[in-house]
Amino acid sequence: MSRRELRGRRMDEPDAAEVYEAARLAYELGKVVRAMREGRGWSQDDLARAARLRRSTVARFEAGGSIPTLPILDRLARALDAELEIRLAPRAPAA
Repeated sequence: MSRRELRGRRMDEPDAAEVYEAARLAYELGKVVRAMREGRGWSQDDLARAARLRRSTVARFEAGGSIPTLPILDRLARALDAELEIRLAPRAPAA
């Protein structure tokens, strides 16, 4: 079975789209944290110390391998001197 066929089968499973979206969001969040960390010239160890986390936790998060809790996001934001904004907004009506 090809990778494409396997992915197609997985996407047909119940809740697959939600799982895929959660993974995409985790990856995007990880990219932002990594960019901010690198912008400061910090290593993952530096960020882990500042956020009181393990380096493996930071590495896994930056790679999109875990979905962080709100307290972890808050610790990362504080360590990076960033503001954590979480909001729900109504979608614009379809045209």
